[in-house]
Amino acid sequence: MPLIKLVNGPVIFPQTMVPVHITSDEILTALEASVESYDKYIFAIFHDENFANDQRASLNIGTVCNILQTVQLPDGSFRVLLEGKIRARIKNLIQRQSTLVEVNLLKSKYKKTKKIEALMRTVRDNFLKYAHYTQRYSPEMIESILRVDNADKFSDLVASLIMITNEQKQQLLDEIHPSKRLEKILEILIRENELLEIERELDSKVRKRIEETQKEFFLREKLKAISEELGEKENEAVQFRQKIASLKLPPHVEQKALIEIQRLERMSPYSAEATVVRTYLDWILNLPWQTTTEENDDLSHAKLVLEKSHFGLKEAKQRILEFLAVRKRSKNIRAPILCLIGPPGVGKTSLARAVAQALNRRFVRMSLGGLRDEAEIKGHRRTYIGAMPGRIMQLIRSAQCKNPVMLLDEIDKLAVSFQGDPAAALLEVLDPEQNKEFVDHYIELPFDLSQVLFITTANVAHTIPPALLDRMEVIEIESYTEQEKFIIAKNHILPKILKEHALDNDVFSISDTAIVKIIRSYTREAGVRQLTRNLEKIIRSAILSLEERQKKFSVGVRTLKNILGPERNGNFELLLEPEIGAVQGLAWTEYGGTVVLVECALLPGKGELILTGRLGETMRESARIALSVARTFCGWEKKNSFELNDIHINVPEGTVPKDGPSAGVTMAVAIISSVLGKKVRNDTAMTGEITLRGKVLTVGGIKEKILAAHRYHIKRILIPKTNEKELLKLPKEVLNDLEILLIDNIEQAVRESCL
Repeated sequence: MPLIKLVNGPVIFPQTMVPVHITSDEILTALEASVESYDKYIFAIFHDENFANDQRASLNIGTVCNILQTVQLPDGSFRVLLEGKIRARIKNLIQRQSTLVEVNLLKSKYKKTKKIEALMRTVRDNFLKYAHYTQRYSPEMIESILRVDNADKFSDLVASLIMITNEQKQQLLDEIHPSKRLEKILEILIRENELLEIERELDSKVRKRIEETQKEFFLREKLKAISEELGEKENEAVQFRQKIASLKLPPHVEQKALIEIQRLERMSPYSAEATVVRTYLDWILNLPWQTTTEENDDLSHAKLVLEKSHFGLKEAKQRILEFLAVRKRSKNIRAPILCLIGPPGVGKTSLARAVAQALNRRFVRMSLGGLRDEAEIKGHRRTYIGAMPGRIMQLIRSAQCKNPVMLLDEIDKLAVSFQGDPAAALLEVLDPEQNKEFVDHYIELPFDLSQVLFITTANVAHTIPPALLDRMEVIEIESYTEQEKFIIAKNHILPKILKEHALDNDVFSISDTAIVKIIRSYTREAGVRQLTRNLEKIIRSAILSLEERQKKFSVGVRTLKNILGPERNGNFELLLEPEIGAVQGLAWTEYGGTVVLVECALLPGKGELILTGRLGETMRESARIALSVARTFCGWEKKNSFELNDIHINVPEGTVPKDGPSAGVTMAVAIISSVLGKKVRNDTAMTGEITLRGKVLTVGGIKEKILAAHRYHIKRILIPKTNEKELLKLPKEVLNDLEILLIDNIEQAVRESCL
């Protein structure tokens, strides 16, 4: 009869029906021959493709089958239903090149002994147990098998149903005697039942553990499955993990993020704690841990940008260019922490913006004025409701790079409260040794701030905490001279305002003399803010006139009064002529230098000292020292003048607080002038701290004071000789307009100022 080799199975037992999927042309040929010539009988053997033909004798034993049904499938292959009839062994190959073989039928001969009956009963019990564990067989099938009383048929049916390998089934097929076959089946069933029992125990333990500890997890998985079915968004934990995989995070940040994601997965998505974790993950995954912007290290470009944006400020520009030059040579150099100190309106903030533009870095700004909470700098801890990172990390996130230019504005106006000292919190930020591992209370991970170029601004240095000031490189930005203001107004401010107001030079013009007049008569400041506001007012007036069909608008000295009103130079008026007891002093404020008038008058009394003008404690002490110096200078001849008169010293503009020791020499000269009856020159101003011995000591803000005197058109200035070195900082045009006299003691001051 025709032969078919079932490659890799299945193994067909007698008394069983097995469907076989046929794709081989050789097997199809054998099937056709069986149907046409052999009454649908065919010989089927199991063939393991891992072994060569005839390697094992067992491969020659197979089953004579009857073809019950043949169905062609859509893909061209066939499904054939075979019914096993009887075992057979290959006797001879009729044609080696064909599929036709001669076989010997193998009929089992046995007697139904007690041993066989006991084996059948034991196999039946173990098979029931096996069926119970596997749950693979229907009750009807089990019942039909159990009703079989023939040992040969029973063993073949059970062997065909056990889930074992084809090699094991072939071994059962090779056993012709039912007794030996039942023994092997029993051995297999006992082993399988033991394994299934162990698996069942393990499964029971696992299920119990899952029910006890991971019930919420399974519910969440079901919720996720429901969400996916409904077309809702992907699980947020998966989204966070995908984002981590796409980012190049430092190992400690990635580890922290994964821990938080695991916490999030164990939480209810609607709990308050889950919201906190989500916000935290959003923060740490959106910080630029490794992102930097490429610097422009072209010195000529940086110099061009700084010169184009600001006029003057040589020291500040020089320091920026020095940093850029060093950075170009060594990328490991730490960014400097610069502190720009100067009066309002001199361009500190705009200079920081120009630095960012010159270096091709991003610019972020934070105002520290009135800041009184330490958490504004270092953030709140996550245990608090509504906790957020500090402003430093917020600025880093908004910049989306770890090397921006960060401006900390008004650092001299930090406040202290019960919520902490923000200046102390800034110590870590502005310390090059510490800020490479800056830890925000909210983020709780070290962040490298060493590549940030910090620029701070202040009006005065004495209100900055010493520890904070020590960490910064101070660059003083002085007041502008009249000439500098003119150049700034003409080349920078005016073109900018014209561009903002969409005005061109064809319909608007302003003379140079008008600009100078505005500077002299309508502004008196260290910076250029008042000058900018006045020019904007002129531009607005010009636009109004042009809209009223005026073709061209020109501004000269004569038209300024109609636009800006009467001249205003503050309340101070220069002395028109020399007077007794009236001396012009120089003072320095956070708004720049200024000229103050010190008046002294002798009044009949008991030798008391009267001070008015809202003077601070330091200035009051200077007045007492000045009185003692004046009594020593005037000698015994003027003893009665001091004992029989009260000395009244007044500093006008009583609403303005005044303090400091630098008016000591001015008050001493005013007292001496009043006692001796000598007039003081009205073209002279002075500054200097006085000692009991009549020595004139060093004072601060000399450049600002001299520039203020120049603005007020004072020609002669007396300053301490020890301040001579600071004259080098003054512009040449200012020094050429002034006569600066250096004094050591009160005698020189009186000699140079009194007529």
